[in-house]
Amino acid sequence: MLVPFAGLQVTQRCKPAAAQLQRPAQLPVARAQRCLAVMASESLANGTATDERVEALRKAMKEAGVDAYIVPSEDAHMSEYAPDCDARRQFISRFTGSAGTAVVTATAAALWTDGRYFLQASQQLGPAWTLMRGGSPGCPDIPEWLASNVPEGGRVGIDPFVHTVDNAVALDKKLSSAGRALAPLLTGNLVDAVWGTERPPPPAALLRVHRLEHAGESVASKVARMRKDMAGVGTGALLATALDEVAWLLNLRGGDVPYNPVFVSYVLLTTDTAALYVDAAKVTEDAKAHLEEAGVAVKPYDALLADVRALAAAGTKIWADPAKVSYAIHRAACEALAEAEEPKSPRGKRNSTPRKRPRRESGASEASAAETEPGTSAERRAERLFVALPSPVAAAKALKNEAELAGMREAHLRDAVALAETFVWLEQQVAAGAALTEVGVDEYLTGRRAAQPGFVEPSFPTIAGAGANGAIIHYRAQPEGCAGVDGETLLLVDSGGQYDCGTTDVTRTFHLGEPSAYQRECFTRVLQGHIALDSAVFPEGTPGLALDTLARAPLWSVGLNYRHGTGHGVGAALNVHEGPQSISARWHNHTPLEAGMVVSNEPGYYEDGAFGIRIENLLVIREEPTPHRFGGQAFLGFERLTLCALQRKMIALELLSDRELAWVDAYHAQVWGAVSPRLDGRDDALEWLRTHTAPLPARAPKAAAPAPPPVAAAPAVAVA
Repeated sequence: MLVPFAGLQVTQRCKPAAAQLQRPAQLPVARAQRCLAVMASESLANGTATDERVEALRKAMKEAGVDAYIVPSEDAHMSEYAPDCDARRQFISRFTGSAGTAVVTATAAALWTDGRYFLQASQQLGPAWTLMRGGSPGCPDIPEWLASNVPEGGRVGIDPFVHTVDNAVALDKKLSSAGRALAPLLTGNLVDAVWGTERPPPPAALLRVHRLEHAGESVASKVARMRKDMAGVGTGALLATALDEVAWLLNLRGGDVPYNPVFVSYVLLTTDTAALYVDAAKVTEDAKAHLEEAGVAVKPYDALLADVRALAAAGTKIWADPAKVSYAIHRAACEALAEAEEPKSPRGKRNSTPRKRPRRESGASEASAAETEPGTSAERRAERLFVALPSPVAAAKALKNEAELAGMREAHLRDAVALAETFVWLEQQVAAGAALTEVGVDEYLTGRRAAQPGFVEPSFPTIAGAGANGAIIHYRAQPEGCAGVDGETLLLVDSGGQYDCGTTDVTRTFHLGEPSAYQRECFTRVLQGHIALDSAVFPEGTPGLALDTLARAPLWSVGLNYRHGTGHGVGAALNVHEGPQSISARWHNHTPLEAGMVVSNEPGYYEDGAFGIRIENLLVIREEPTPHRFGGQAFLGFERLTLCALQRKMIALELLSDRELAWVDAYHAQVWGAVSPRLDGRDDALEWLRTHTAPLPARAPKAAAPAPPPVAAAPAVAVA
């Protein structure tokens, strides 16, 4: 599973091939047929085009008095994957990727996404939409585009519950400087009005207790750690709004969001109280007893705003991560503090007119974001009221304890069995001439995972991309239009599982016939980058961005690259994507990699319209026993979690160094030693594993280089 890459985005226009690409075995420095970079934005319209959903939204915008409306992917908890009822951007645009922001004006509709989704978005967006290729040279950001597409003095509407504090404040400043205004609308999300009765109901999955043997730390201990952090920054309350943070802190899991074992909720800690805000119907007797034992009260989900306002009115300082907390909560707290500080008349009544509260049920239609600009009284109140630091829950969650790591290792062993069973079946079916599809591969693999103990669900939608579909980085096959899989197919399979003890995420690419020399070279360059990152040793305090080039260098050396990050954090029986760590060229993320973090290692290469290649393992960061400790620093390295063979025939042995060859053999020996005992009685899968993990064949010896010509003796030089 992938994260975005913020570097140069270049899309190649390549012609599809029915089977294999005919490419030279050695890439020239510059290809005569190199494809040019596409435009930063792409209009998908053929003349004038309309979209009934967009037109209905424009009608709602007119009634609300706004000239533009921004529809992000996030829900009120800023989730990467939102519950179905909150998938508003997907509904309005029909684009199903996990990342993107839609913006609609009276005359235009545009969608911004990153390089993982350029191909997918170009296929899914209708003719009324313009695709904005985020991060590409010449692609404007949203405020710049709005300045050109909204009249001066125009108003840009947002739902403040689905925008973070950081996002809303930054957006307001940019719009104000361009002569436009941000208008947070408080009467409800405009897309919901368009969606109407077809909008799915709120999720109602029951909670389950995440057992201590897998959590490794009690709720009471975690809460005590958070209160210690609170005391360190002088705050009286901590608000956790991210769903995976709530689940980790309370050792609970849910099923409100597909592929993510979380539940819609908040947690509010004070120095002596703890409360979970959730739909009470989801709380089972087991979960209720678990929370009572930990001293955590259960309150209605909708009661959070009132409690935050009460804390603010009392002058309690609140730790709320501005990159995660919604602008609506922030405004509610600031307004409550302002009301509490207003002078009273002699009869005890406030002199000023009461302000409208930033709550959906208040009846207010709009609130000015300008009140949060630097230097205003609202901004000064916010500084006094909030500790605007990253959530301490996220940092604690990222560092896995020994029980969590043991669970992750066990999950990957179970996963390895399912993978071996799937890949031997796939090869057998192709050899027998069976009619297979991408969806069929997905369903069989999911079925083999489901047969493993403790399986809950996939950790994300399986990416099974055959041929050209493999180049769609976050492709998802659909029954009505998926590709076939046969002996001519280069197949990319990116998949994972949620187990009771851990989370997996693995990608393998293999050819079901005979790969071309060019495909083998591309695969091997990706493998070399994977090995380089896997083998890295680095000083503590190193951010992931400092390692990203290790994975790209073998591709860069022949003029190739990929348009996504190299690695993301992974939760322990939690979300397959978690922060704050990452390995990518996103220059703003300076989070150091630390021992106990789990990250992915997934370089790739993609030829649009032709094929995709990716190799992904999950890794645990650990301290390395280096012979020296320069400056007293510890040095870190990686332990592999993923246990799945690489396809040997995709490897161009002549390109690998002796060290790289040794790495492949050592990894395969590790896979065989760990997985083969679990395949006892599964003869086909065991034999498949034996064959695919055998040592690589010896390379033909390289021809000796010709001896250099003799060097003539230098003439004697007289020394005065």
